[in-house]
Parts: sequence; structure tokens; C-alpha cells
Amino acid sequence: MLSHRIQISIGDITKFSGDAIVNAANRTLRGGGGVDGAIHRAAGPCLLEACRKLEGCPEGEAKITPGFDLEARHVIHTVGPVWDGGKTGESDVLASCYQSSLALATKHGLKNMAFPAISCGAYGYPVGEATQIAMQTVVSYLKVYAIPEEVTFMCFDDSMVDAYVCASKIQT
Repeated sequence: MLSHRIQISIGDITKFSGDAIVNAANRTLRGGGGVDGAIHRAAGPCLLEACRKLEGCPEGEAKITPGFDLEARHVIHTVGPVWDGGKTGESDVLASCYQSSLALATKHGLKNMAFPAISCGAYGYPVGEATQIAMQTVVSYLKVYAIPEEVTFMCFDDSMVDAYVCASKIQT
């Protein structure tokens, strides 16, 4: 596996010091609960203004803004699927979130980035399945592209770390 290019860490994604963090956003990109709200609070009011200019984002796609008051230089906003029992193409949309975010990082020459667990909070995606999709999509992407050089999965607790570690073992 690409173990030198993929990291699994526990911590506050708003404190990630690097080229970009990924925001698990809602369609309006105007902030909300969970990681989305935390990123908006930490980045300051200029992030909301930049997001307004983007005029929203469809599920599975991604858009980029500066990081403003964050330690990360950029925020990549992506809109994950709401879990509906796996019957409405949620896995494809979730994979597209990771793919679209990585493609923006490549396009903008961003060497390192951190992902939260997209759709695993209020959107209700099962953690085990979501982390497998995340890991599989990132590993597949990094096998083809040199940029980003490093991807971090930023976890909020030990059980999330365990889920990513389990998903990484499936990829080896």
C-alpha cells in the first residue's frame, strides 16, 4: 500500500497545518453543524463570504476557497450523501466526494491535505462502510497521481482511527 503517503491521525481538523483541509459541507456551503460549523468558526467570516460567491455545491462535487484564518492554506468543500440505507447510490456519491476533492488538490498543486470522515456525522453514513470507500478511493487515486503527496484522514476519536486502520488493511 501507499503507507508513506497516507496518514491516519486523531485531532482537530481545523488545526491541520498544510495545504488544504476538506470540509464535509452542506449544499449551500454556508456552514452548519459538526466539522462544517467548526471550520467556518475557525476560518472566520471571510470563509462564509467566499462560499456565498460559489453559489453552493452539488452532492459528490467539490469546490475550493482560501483557508483564511485557518492554519491550512485552502479549504476544499465537498457535499457528501445522506445515508438512506444504501439504496440510492450513496456509495458512488461518497467516492465522488473523495475523487473530486483529490482532483482539486492535484489541479491546484496542493501537496498535503486532510479529510474528515465525510457523511459519518449528521448524515448518518455507517462508519465501517464509509472508511472503506474513503480508503479505496484515495489509494486508487494516489496510485495514478503524484499530487497530493500526502493525505491524512483526521479522526475525532479512537474508534474512527480503528475504522480507518481496518479499511487500510483491506487495501493491502
